[in-house]
Amino acid sequence: MPFVALAQASRESRLALAATRWARTLAAQPDLAPAVALQSRLIGLVVDLTEVLERGRLPKLSLPPKYLAAKLARGIPVLAGEPIPLPVAALKPTLLALCDELSRGGAGEAGDHIRSAIVEARLDTGSLLTASLARDQKIIRAGGERLGLAPDLLWLVAELTVSAFAHALQRTWLDPSAGDPTLSAALAGWTHGYCPACGSWPALAEIARGHRVLRCSFCALAWEVPPATCVYCGKGGESFVTAAPVAEPHDRHVEICSACAGYLKTVDTDELLPFPLVAIADMETMDLDMMAMERGASRPSLKEFAPRR
Repeated sequence: MPFVALAQASRESRLALAATRWARTLAAQPDLAPAVALQSRLIGLVVDLTEVLERGRLPKLSLPPKYLAAKLARGIPVLAGEPIPLPVAALKPTLLALCDELSRGGAGEAGDHIRSAIVEARLDTGSLLTASLARDQKIIRAGGERLGLAPDLLWLVAELTVSAFAHALQRTWLDPSAGDPTLSAALAGWTHGYCPACGSWPALAEIARGHRVLRCSFCALAWEVPPATCVYCGKGGESFVTAAPVAEPHDRHVEICSACAGYLKTVDTDELLPFPLVAIADMETMDLDMMAMERGASRPSLKEFAPRR
């Protein structure tokens, strides 16, 4: 089955595992110390928000398993196009705190401007976070440019904030799927490279116990697709090339598709990382991003899905 259920992680276990990974990263790449310091503060905020959301009540929506299964059968992610109310009051403090941390971590005035726009209500928090959950980069970029805000930074702070909510939603709607054969079958038939929950592309693939498991860059869902195929265009065979790094360690490589020039980082691991620690593995392998880009490869834009009618 392509969907891979992850064990529930506590705040303490997440932070302990993160500390171990950061220590390992710094031992191997001491030049990443500033990036690790910033990421540790950002992930700490997201972990705290995750705990708040897990203890709270998620919105009750009329999304029966058969309806979700029908969406998945058409290649449409579960969350795509759904009018999902967000707990803005619970999310906003983290959004503002993330702006502060990014400002102190190097974003400077760009982060301060976003924070001011939110506090002064020149930027509607609910609309921003809703667009992020819908993975609508165009509307966030347009809104940022209209207000003179850094679009990429605006996308980042919104994404970090809403990711905890998206993760909670996908666990609520998909983890219990073993109890519904229709939804289980739909998930088993999912062969797309984008996330069946939110539609995002994977940050990377973790090779665990012989399985190539894709990890969503947004909600951290784990799923499998047919091996030796491109997650972006689905091509395989001679179109699919694996490029291994020259330097050690040898447990990492880049998959590059010669058909669409998309790339995917893959790493061997003993255990799949819990949300939101996939970001740590993503940072640890930035050298693979550079290698892929030097070969002319890139990641495509997010897919767009028709709104619900």
